[in-house]
Amino acid sequence: MNLDEKIRTIPDFPKKGIMFKDITTVLQDAEALKFCIDSFYEYYKDKQITKVIGIESRGFIIAPALAYRLGVGFVPIRKPGKLPAEKIRQEYQLEYGTDAIEIHTDSIRNGDRVLLHDDVLATGGTMKAACSLVEQLGGEIVGISFLIELAFLNPRMKLSNYDIHSLVSYASE
Repeated sequence: MNLDEKIRTIPDFPKKGIMFKDITTVLQDAEALKFCIDSFYEYYKDKQITKVIGIESRGFIIAPALAYRLGVGFVPIRKPGKLPAEKIRQEYQLEYGTDAIEIHTDSIRNGDRVLLHDDVLATGGTMKAACSLVEQLGGEIVGISFLIELAFLNPRMKLSNYDIHSLVSYASE
């Protein structure tokens, strides 16, 4: 399946000059959604993963289904103030300012083999912060996955130590 044909591009969203890659058209299409989950499953099925992590919010769409297919648990990484139990926090740089994400301290155990998932790899800042959280808790990152990679932003520079698997990559905007 050519997944790129299923992804809608919205010009000037969320601000002028941005060509937003909208995955809702992929999610609405039963065959495309199944293709995505099956593709990730085939890539990771033999890697002895023990946890799949989804990053808020659109990482929550595919990651639980993939965890189900792999027969492992799902862990959310959330924006600050959303997790009720003991947690750790990692800040990261945005274009203008900083943001942060959090994870429960009891969600990853020493030696867990972790797959992290998010919808889009743009600059790599959010995923790098997520990797830091997992490693602080003693998890081993087996891979990181994305539906879309915006390769023209050079996100792999920040994530060069990790196995990255993207279903669609854009060399230009």
